[in-house]
Amino acid sequence: MIILSILFFITAILYSSVGFGGGSTYLALLLIWDIPYYIFPVIALLCNIIVVTGNSINYVRAGNHNFKLLIPFLIGSIPLAFIGGTLKIEKDLFEIILFIVLSLAGLLLLIKNKSYEDNDITIKKLNFFFSILIGSFLGLISGIVGIGGGIFLSPILFLLKADSPKNIVTTASLFILINSISGILGQLTKDAVLNKVLLYWPLFLSVLLGGLCGNYLNLKIFSSRVLAIITSLLVIFVASRMGFRIFF
Repeated sequence: MIILSILFFITAILYSSVGFGGGSTYLALLLIWDIPYYIFPVIALLCNIIVVTGNSINYVRAGNHNFKLLIPFLIGSIPLAFIGGTLKIEKDLFEIILFIVLSLAGLLLLIKNKSYEDNDITIKKLNFFFSILIGSFLGLISGIVGIGGGIFLSPILFLLKADSPKNIVTTASLFILINSISGILGQLTKDAVLNKVLLYWPLFLSVLLGGLCGNYLNLKIFSSRVLAIITSLLVIFVASRMGFRIFF
């Protein structure tokens, strides 16, 4: 538990520094550590909520938010995240889906790292119904796997030039927070037992401290772009580790 807690702490630092919760990597670590399969989506989602709550509050207080951009994505994602959370899938299929999610997320984040410091962009208004459609898809995937979905939404928003980098980071954080709550409600309709999840309280404490450290790094020390590159490399490494476990 000590080594796993340290890894959760490091993951929370890196992910929170760029506005994410770290759910996908928590899941991968729990799989590698052979934590009981039926509870680790709940653990990952709770860790997500702990990490991004502080970030979301700080970003909104700083005025870096655009609720008009966020709301259509949430309209689509909230019900689908809940539905996805209620679905039961086999562990082998879950591992393959998570491997794909991690690989895509790491590559997207690495490719779009420059966008975190590119404020000289022409912002384009997104179609309302197109945003709902994207939110629905990300919500369903998020609920099934047990992540917040922001690690996908953020690169998509950068690609579409939907807003300034700071507002996109806030949008992704709030998307993760609300989707994680919806997803965990769906997960709890299954056989997961909350009191067993609470036995892993050191992990929750680790990500709380890691989230605070990550926010400080973003504000005081490293640039968002540097942190995005480091985070993407971590995601790719974990995806590679999972791929080796699955296919070899």
